[in-house]
Amino acid sequence: MTQKQANLLLVTVSMGWGTSYVFMKLCADTISPFTTVALRFGIAFIVMVAIFSKKLIHTNIAMLTYSAIVGALLCGIFITLMYGMKTTTASTAGFLTSSTVILVPILRTFLIRKLPHKNIIYGVIIVSVGLALLIIKDDLTFSMGSLYCLVAALLYAIYIILINSFVRQVDALLLGICQLGFACFYAIIGNFIFETPALPNEVMDWLAILGLALICTAYGFVMQPIAQKYTSPESTGFLFSLEPIFSAIFAFVFLYENMGIQGYLGALLILAGVFLANSTSQKHPLIEEAKV
Repeated sequence: MTQKQANLLLVTVSMGWGTSYVFMKLCADTISPFTTVALRFGIAFIVMVAIFSKKLIHTNIAMLTYSAIVGALLCGIFITLMYGMKTTTASTAGFLTSSTVILVPILRTFLIRKLPHKNIIYGVIIVSVGLALLIIKDDLTFSMGSLYCLVAALLYAIYIILINSFVRQVDALLLGICQLGFACFYAIIGNFIFETPALPNEVMDWLAILGLALICTAYGFVMQPIAQKYTSPESTGFLFSLEPIFSAIFAFVFLYENMGIQGYLGALLILAGVFLANSTSQKHPLIEEAKV
């Protein structure tokens, strides 16, 4: 697989994830966060195991260890997102989560101990202004839902960096499958500790769960590790900046959401900052060594 093909694959993943905010919004008011996460990852895991059962015989300790780590991050990402979606719109959640694209190069800067490019610094400033417009309400109070979405963005930035490292050491497809099982496992534990376990009752709730499980999870989180083996973390973050655009379109069409002038201005600034910060994206040195 070439880097161009990997990037095109990530665009389809980003489009699929754009629908996830609509599905999560539909679940937010009727299904508890841990139940939603457990069901979406559990169903996705079962489907992927059924399709790729023969590959699972190659699972080893390293694979399980890495899967347990990124599975915990996945669980944390979507638990915080579900809590955030209770008090914010699907469109706003999508744009707030896109700040991941800024956080990835910032975190990598600390890891490699090298100052970021000036475009990244400018991008961070612009995104910060955009985030402020989305988070701070007219009465100058902070939206807790928006803050939850920002925590999810931070966790996801860590996830992207770790995935980029792990897929160089283990089978990307197996990692993508096993992480789903661990995310489900953690969510089930949380469900029994923090909530009262209960399955959804409405048909619409189950349709939203299936959409999350099959489109956003089974496809998205299995294809992402595979594609990331052939592209860089910065390119991954850049392509995922398309996700809030898709989420805003889907939310407008299916949920009739309108973020208002302040919200759209904030979203526009976030996108501008994201594109500016990633305009210096370069190929990862290990990409050229990756073989199909």
